[in-house]
Amino acid sequence: MQVENKVFVVTGAARGLGLAMAQAIALKGGKLALLDLNQTAATEAAKTCGPESRGYACNVADEASVEAAFAKICKDFGRLDGLINNAGLLRDGLLIKHKDGQLIDKMSLSQWQSVVDVNLTGTFLCGREAAAAMANFGNGGVIINISSIARAGNMGQTNYAATKSGVASMVTTWGRELSRFNIRTGGIAPGVIESDMTASMKPEMLQRLEKLAPVGRLGKPQEVSDSALFIIENEYFTGRLIELDGGLRM
Repeated sequence: MQVENKVFVVTGAARGLGLAMAQAIALKGGKLALLDLNQTAATEAAKTCGPESRGYACNVADEASVEAAFAKICKDFGRLDGLINNAGLLRDGLLIKHKDGQLIDKMSLSQWQSVVDVNLTGTFLCGREAAAAMANFGNGGVIINISSIARAGNMGQTNYAATKSGVASMVTTWGRELSRFNIRTGGIAPGVIESDMTASMKPEMLQRLEKLAPVGRLGKPQEVSDSALFIIENEYFTGRLIELDGGLRM
């Protein structure tokens, strides 16, 4: 798919990886609909993606909010060609904490549910609405889900790992289901990328991860953007994930 003059929705796009991918698409002439919880943040981010790009307030975990946002986007732009499901949430914690024969703590249901609502349900809702719009417009399109190296399982991330595994499986499922509408799918499973999320991690943890990765460093947002553009532009790519983890997962 040629990016120029095509319309792309990016969720969680006000900052970080979402904004980096949106800006990379804009540089190739794409038009952006940037979704974020905060309207002001989404609008300000859209200003960095060209005059024809717009920001929309949307809670990806809420069905009515997602349906309204996509309806408005379709009305405003008159077409939809791509979606990047990037919005994500971390609420890390051990399943249980046990010391000296006593249960000290356990992952709460709210800790689990909040991550499932955003990462998994949000990806489902946005993917569903984007697919419906693309099928109606009849121009085909592409849906990209942002998974994670954690989808294989990671200590302290029961909730996050489960959602990122689910997000990855949607790529394959949708690739098969939506091919008849000329809609392709792809996924990116990043390792540790320089972002707002990694900025909140303990420095010693980041240093350890840098040493573990064969490339010896964290990934850069531009490298994620390059992967997204590859999926968008390569018409033979569908139903698969790009492992962008610097060799951390061997």
